[in-house]
Amino acid sequence: MSDKNIRGLTAIIARGQSLRDAAPKPPANKRSPLKRAEHRFMAHRKRLHEIGSYGFIQWQNSRSKLPNVLINIYFGVSLIIISLGLAACAGADPLTRIVPGATGNAQPLSTASLAFTVTSSPSPLPPTPLSSATPIGTATPIPQVTLEAVGDIMLGRTVGQQVLAKGPQVVFAGVQSALDSADVLVGNLECAITNQNLPVQKSFDLKAPPQTAQALALAGFDVLNQANNHAMDFGPAGLADTQNTLKQYGIATVGAGADASSAHAPVIITRNGLRMAFLGYVDVPPEKSGFDPRSWTATATSPGVAWGDPEQIRADVQAAKLQADVVIVLLHSGIEITDVINNISANQRLDAETAIDAGAALVIGAHPHVLQQIEMYHGGLIAYSLGNFVFDQYAGIANASIILRVVLNKSGVQSYNYVPVLIDNGLPQIVTPKDVPAIGTLVAPPKN
Repeated sequence: MSDKNIRGLTAIIARGQSLRDAAPKPPANKRSPLKRAEHRFMAHRKRLHEIGSYGFIQWQNSRSKLPNVLINIYFGVSLIIISLGLAACAGADPLTRIVPGATGNAQPLSTASLAFTVTSSPSPLPPTPLSSATPIGTATPIPQVTLEAVGDIMLGRTVGQQVLAKGPQVVFAGVQSALDSADVLVGNLECAITNQNLPVQKSFDLKAPPQTAQALALAGFDVLNQANNHAMDFGPAGLADTQNTLKQYGIATVGAGADASSAHAPVIITRNGLRMAFLGYVDVPPEKSGFDPRSWTATATSPGVAWGDPEQIRADVQAAKLQADVVIVLLHSGIEITDVINNISANQRLDAETAIDAGAALVIGAHPHVLQQIEMYHGGLIAYSLGNFVFDQYAGIANASIILRVVLNKSGVQSYNYVPVLIDNGLPQIVTPKDVPAIGTLVAPPKN
């Protein structure tokens, strides 16, 4: 990465509000209205029980949104009925890559270079009406899911302060239009959500107030990875608090638990007829302080995280494949960014390739705090690092991020693309690819 690109990126971040003005129009909404309504209703219902402690003024500011939930449910049911006789066609995304041999209907990649610079904006196509009568012998639609994935989500420090001051909706407001197009939304939770006050002795202990869980629910997250070097920053109690709080909002966690069995257990989700199994692992080097995250490895009798041992990954993926159509692995591995951008580490590559060779369709990486390449490997897709997504106290290239979109069916990955994002004041904002060509350079697959 040249100094020119880094200086340009830093200048873009400083533009603040103007980034939101330059954001592209929201994509066609693919996430089920009922699913969105369910997440948001749970978040608002939780607020009803917290009026006394969370503040009457905070509720006053958001009370007008509650009726919209009921409206969303009404229109969600209506859309299901209408969809029996109406098909909608979405515009071609200029950052879509077709997987060789795939049967999906995505359009080819339209870019000027490996920087993925967009040369024209997509134009959505009008809906195509279908006959109200269903023809005899019509083929059954192939189960297909649009999965969206993001990198490290850290809801503490100044981000947590913004939630307490402005409400949980502030965290993902700048990217919600893009997140709403997902059928399934996943990410890496880089903190404990707890009121515990006894941190582990290590370089950084990250925790967020319980109110921040509402931000994750409002955004629509389905699965969060806890196999990382911050899940137990406040001990087993902090880990349990986090999982219990997220469970109240219907958000599943992988990669950590009360023992090894629960830490390695897959989360199974069925969406649009496609059965998906999610697994989470961590494999990072010891900190300079001397703390070794491997000491948190869950055992048969103690809580902890699922460590990324290649042979264990292979066994877990193969077992999960027997329970699902596709397996997705959330991998926390690599070397954190310092004053240089590190290459993909040997362990990081070995763990990811092992997962694909064992039968996983997709590996989604995090930990380096900077974007790294996305590449096809043996028919599967590996995104080595999605960088930061919600994180304060970083500057320059570490504030460049993406929302990765992957189309999956029973055959695996059919296509993928991404939405460019920049982090401003710790929070993600959508930008246009031409504003940040460095993003395309970072995630570009290797040259053959």
